[in-house]
Amino acid sequence: MCKHTIEPLKTKTKFVILMHPKEFKKTKNGTGHLTNNSIENCELHVGIDFSNNERINTLINSSDYEPFVLYPSETSIKLNEEKISSKKKNALIFIIDSTWPCSKKMLRLSKNLASLKKVSFTHDKSSIFTIKTQPNEHCLSTMESTLCVLEQLNKHNIENIKDSLLEDFLNPFKKMVAFQISCTDEDKKYIRFKKNSSYK
Repeated sequence: MCKHTIEPLKTKTKFVILMHPKEFKKTKNGTGHLTNNSIENCELHVGIDFSNNERINTLINSSDYEPFVLYPSETSIKLNEEKISSKKKNALIFIIDSTWPCSKKMLRLSKNLASLKKVSFTHDKSSIFTIKTQPNEHCLSTMESTLCVLEQLNKHNIENIKDSLLEDFLNPFKKMVAFQISCTDEDKKYIRFKKNSSYK
């Protein structure tokens, strides 16, 4: 998916994608990259332990932002029910882009992130990421999770994003999935052709 085909959303909220190195190598299905390219006020960092990452610590300690980590827990702030940012500061939301086991490790090792307030949301959606097996039926990709966050921020008037823009947010993701499905179908056709061909 070419970056120039994406029109980034403008948001007051600062988003930071923290990508595990394993995800960084997945050029075919990296939804963290798509998310980063789809939001203007967003940046992406690759690593596992961000405790001593100068840029991350600068953002956390900035007087401009109130930092949060998107991560479900018993004590997390439920975005469906509660507004998170104050009038004086914009929200800064760290989004971990990794598998669940790796995400737990990243959060455990990154002491600066582990101490931040956590936010989460509830939903009844199913992922459209059909080319990737999810841990359970309600697990979402990074891009889909970010959309859920944006929808809740809109609901609380923290953001004022047009509904049409939110509806179009996943379009690059949908195109990527459709393209990969078409490639898989072509591969299957080729395998059947080779299997049935009289030429060896």
